[in-house]
Amino acid sequence: MSAARVIPGHDGGSRNSPSDAVQFMSDEALVAGAKLGRGSFFEELHARHREKMFSVASRITRHHGDAQDAVQESFINAYIHLKEFDGRAKFGTWLTRIAINAALMKTRKNRTSREVGMDDAGDAVELHGVIANPEEIYATTERKAALREAIAKLRPTLRHVVELHDLQEQSVPEIAEALSISVAAAKARLFHARAALRRMRLLEVRRSRRRAAG
Repeated sequence: MSAARVIPGHDGGSRNSPSDAVQFMSDEALVAGAKLGRGSFFEELHARHREKMFSVASRITRHHGDAQDAVQESFINAYIHLKEFDGRAKFGTWLTRIAINAALMKTRKNRTSREVGMDDAGDAVELHGVIANPEEIYATTERKAALREAIAKLRPTLRHVVELHDLQEQSVPEIAEALSISVAAAKARLFHARAALRRMRLLEVRRSRRRAAG
């Protein structure tokens, strides 16, 4: 069975599972069934996680259409690589990592061509309490895009912690549980990730100054 047949389009509507019983199964049981080729099981996983995935993708892309595309691509990739999922992390966590990577790819591809979106303008207004001019809005958008690109450059162990903390707004204990590590380890990884991002930022500032001086 192809991925297209078991992954409906993201329409934000209610579930329409072929069987009511699958709605009461755990993610683990659904994954096991989906690995055996039961399309209705993967459809339920899609219905169960798509809204959260869309929320995560939207925070990154700041663009409704790109977020939809990222979610669709994420579920297709998850379906194709489902047998590689070993259950060491929660299925939702694994799926979210795929969605984050897909959204980051969309952002990188469109960074130079997309006009500033209304969501970014809204963020600037809410942050300062005044109407920002176009230059301020553009600068804010560029900083956000640069941060997303920097996060994507982190090694996986650090990147996953930052993604869960900043993009999914999970607490340190929730991150520890999702990654099957101790709270102390989660705190340490978040600390090292922040330090790495600061170093990247400093390097970028120095490069910008050298280009301006040259």
